[in-house]
Amino acid sequence: MYQLKYPAPGAPDVAMRTKELLEQAGFGPVEQDTRRGLDHGAWVPLMLMYPEANVPVCQLSVQTDRDGAYHYELGRALAPLRDEGVLILGSGSATHNLRRMGPSGSPVPRWASEFDGWLQEALLGGRHDDLKRYEEKAPHGKMAHPSPDHFYPLHVALGAAGEEAKAELLHHSWTNASFSYASYRFTTKN
Repeated sequence: MYQLKYPAPGAPDVAMRTKELLEQAGFGPVEQDTRRGLDHGAWVPLMLMYPEANVPVCQLSVQTDRDGAYHYELGRALAPLRDEGVLILGSGSATHNLRRMGPSGSPVPRWASEFDGWLQEALLGGRHDDLKRYEEKAPHGKMAHPSPDHFYPLHVALGAAGEEAKAELLHHSWTNASFSYASYRFTTKN
């Protein structure tokens, strides 16, 4: 992965607008790091979606010392970006436990399938409050995400879509036994 390049142009105007929206919502002060390149969580899906790397990109870091509700509210603060033509993409995994991965083709362990099923039901059922508190509400939440950095992007995207957002399952697959790549799109009323 260190050898792959995705030279998308930056989006400094979107970065400044993001900073402004977050600080207005009380999330500040917001720091910018113009030296760091895109994380694989950003460039991997973008490489598949926009292989020419011709879309401006601004990446937002998650705060692993915070919870799902914090990231949902962070997304809500960024909702005006939707109306300004910005695609808010939350990239991670529906389940992500590196210590529990197995060989491809292995059966999916019960803890992973139960968490993944709960996530699908919660998203399709519009149970945003349950998602914000997934560690309490979901079966095997801590096993599915020992570290939340691959899950919080979903909270940001869902928060940006709004309370009335409808989830649609676009893709569902498994790899390495326990990694669910369930992918959702959120549509808004307006």
